[in-house]
Amino acid sequence: MAGMAKWKIWTILVLVGLGVIFAAPNLVPPERAESIPAWLPHRQVSLGLDLLGGSYLLLQVDVDAVMKERLNNLIDGVRTAMRKERIIVSNLGPDGATAVSFKVRDSAELEKARNAVRDLDPTTQVTTQPDGTVKIQFDQQQIADLNRKTLTQSVEIVRRRMDETGTKEPSIQTQGIDRILVQLPGLKDPERIKELLGKTAKLTFHLPDLTNSVEEAKAGHIPPGDELLPSDQVGADGKPVMYLIQRRVLVSGDRLTDAQPGTNPQSGQWVVNFTFDGVGTRQFADVTRDNVGRPFAVVLDGKVITAPVIREPILGGRGQISGSFTARSASDLAVLLRAGALPAPLKIIEERSIGPGLGADSIRAGVYSCIAGFGLVVVYMIAAYGLFGFFANVALVANLVLIIAAMSILQATLTLPGIAGILLTLGMAVDANVLINERIREETKNGKTPLAALDAGFSRALSTIVDANLTTLIKMLLLYMFGSGPVKGFAVTISIGILTSMVTATLLVRLLILTWIRYRRPKLLPV
Repeated sequence: MAGMAKWKIWTILVLVGLGVIFAAPNLVPPERAESIPAWLPHRQVSLGLDLLGGSYLLLQVDVDAVMKERLNNLIDGVRTAMRKERIIVSNLGPDGATAVSFKVRDSAELEKARNAVRDLDPTTQVTTQPDGTVKIQFDQQQIADLNRKTLTQSVEIVRRRMDETGTKEPSIQTQGIDRILVQLPGLKDPERIKELLGKTAKLTFHLPDLTNSVEEAKAGHIPPGDELLPSDQVGADGKPVMYLIQRRVLVSGDRLTDAQPGTNPQSGQWVVNFTFDGVGTRQFADVTRDNVGRPFAVVLDGKVITAPVIREPILGGRGQISGSFTARSASDLAVLLRAGALPAPLKIIEERSIGPGLGADSIRAGVYSCIAGFGLVVVYMIAAYGLFGFFANVALVANLVLIIAAMSILQATLTLPGIAGILLTLGMAVDANVLINERIREETKNGKTPLAALDAGFSRALSTIVDANLTTLIKMLLLYMFGSGPVKGFAVTISIGILTSMVTATLLVRLLILTWIRYRRPKLLPV
């Protein structure tokens, strides 16, 4: 076609065609998505929390618990090292929130004790004092790195748990140094999600201490290296049965590769079947081989779930957790074990629920505003530029289709700010056509032929259009980088709209005008 390269014509036709194909599935309600023909894409724009309704949870990561656990592990390591070197120490315990200290009775063994504990943790610094005190201090930078790592791991575990429950399009983001924001559009059972997120799901296997009395431990005489834990069982006094177990972890739940709910074929009770990886299989086999006839405690989040007696070595890397499970609790525990343990406990510090009715009202208001804005733009363009205004309106519809198609492909989430972004994009897209039409009008008044006026109008307006859109894109990039939640959604919508409007305003409108000129061959342009 005269005045436009063929590759440009095919580019705009293919883009608009693909836009229609990828945007079409959004005309089908989500609950009837299975009725979409197989040859059409099935991706739809996801609605955000403010449009679909759902739950908003703000979680706080207990990073202090991670430091406390690390201090306890260090204390156990010091105790073991001192026993190995036959060094008598006293006052072994935490020294503040980030250090462990102890006192060596024989000052002649002070340097020996220092060397023994120096390599227990490479992130610590060991200092000694003349009175025989040894202090093991964690480095502040290492503590900050540990806190960041804990937050990152917590976000990943929360995401896995949401995926395991089948929650659709959850939004999980960090806030500050120890908080996680979870938005769950369309969630109908927030209580179950709160229960799943409230559990650390740290699974460990221990041997009970059979040489010391549980009653003495209850009275406060807990032997070093042991801990007293409750269980789900209830004794004759109506209180939970207590177990005195060795603190040393023989097998960790980190070695699990799978966990599935099931039923015991003999008793019919619900159980959780689990499978270890290669290392866990060897560890589990060694423990069960060396301790036949002894109880083996399964501990979850500081509570003994079950403590069965080892009847024979378990060599296949498969086991079973039994207890007072229901179908739901067994399924939830399997979800937690598959997703992995949280590195630190999570606490829900803020919770909000948005009903689907409020979401429907928001959608209705957004749609009405888009229709009203679109209608006013259409009327103005036709009134100001006649036929060329009509061409601009056709490009505006194509631009809207391309925006929806791009959001469907990217699986972007549409929120109320996103709807505002679409409405604003429609106005910005018209700006380009206003610039082009005004340029064409000036060239026509100067006596140029239709093709010459058209070519001059598009070429001279292009630099202004590119400059204006480029500065807006930079602003949206900054909004996306430093914003969160709805602000990011707004930035994404505007950015997509700018890119699509560049195509429709400069290529599609020009193609429509050239097609009209080719068939009508006017002497003057009606602009």
